[in-house]
Amino acid sequence: MSVIASIQTLSKVYRKPGTDVEVAALRDVSVDLIRGQYAAIMGASGSGKSTLMNVLGCLDRPTGGRYLLDGQDISLLADDELSEIRSKQIGFVFQQFNLIQQLTVLENLEVPMFYLGVPAQERRDRAAAMAEKVGLGQRLSHRPMELSGGQQQRVCVARAMVNDPLIVLADEPTGALDSKTGLAILDLFDELVTASRTIILVTHDPNVAARCERVITLHDGRIASDRLNHSDANDSTQTQPA
Repeated sequence: MSVIASIQTLSKVYRKPGTDVEVAALRDVSVDLIRGQYAAIMGASGSGKSTLMNVLGCLDRPTGGRYLLDGQDISLLADDELSEIRSKQIGFVFQQFNLIQQLTVLENLEVPMFYLGVPAQERRDRAAAMAEKVGLGQRLSHRPMELSGGQQQRVCVARAMVNDPLIVLADEPTGALDSKTGLAILDLFDELVTASRTIILVTHDPNVAARCERVITLHDGRIASDRLNHSDANDSTQTQPA
């Protein structure tokens, strides 16, 4: 198994604005994420799961410890280098879609490639091909408000994949969808994992987490458990009861 991302004794401390009060969102977290794995990050509100996702996505810097993505120490990079890493190596899927309402499906899918300087014709071809893969080949000229919630999330998944990232981070991707539509999106993630994509999903829903190969649970900024679904007997990392 190949490690694609490694968090090593990582901590993240926030200072409350206007005060000297510090809040430790992550405390000495260490975890290796495996290439091609489908993993869920779970935890109650305030457990640190969103902070961990932000660090993994190079949206936030750790206060201490190291984060290596594909062997590169992200902690040492300048802001413009982090921006390039986000564009090239990380795909994001958000609960609230974050699509540009004035643009069509095709144009929304072209945006990540535009910032990498991909030529116009190649952008269109790759965007159209990715839309086809997520079942939206007939919706290229539609704008987000003309699509259902499930269709908009499919656009988000396609947008996350269009630059062929190392890792896809999905933050509550079914949270704004009804149960039937949410299952369809999870089916799409299953297909991506079958194609050897690496997906890390933040969720509070145990039914969503149950579909993942691995479940990492946070509590008060620490890893409370780390287990493999359906393989607990062979999982040496599973936290044992006290």
